[in-house]
Amino acid sequence: MANHKSALKRLAQTRKRTERNRAHRSRVRHQIRELRRALDARDKARAESLLKPTISLLDRMIQKGILHPKTAARYKSRLSLRFNSLS
Repeated sequence: MANHKSALKRLAQTRKRTERNRAHRSRVRHQIRELRRALDARDKARAESLLKPTISLLDRMIQKGILHPKTAARYKSRLSLRFNSLS
């Protein structure tokens, strides 16, 4: 446990950031899971309605520093590839 005042403050900040990041990552995983379910079910209409918001969410997570840019690019590429193979 931290003893210095500044270390205690940093600990509190880290906990707050960790909690916020956990919520963001959970939201991303949920969105990707929903899109993958639609793709697995070959439900093109549902997948189409989910693809754009999912990609937008991934881009926002890059800006917030939650996801590494290359990780998000890999997700977007693989999801788009699966979506395009539906037709």
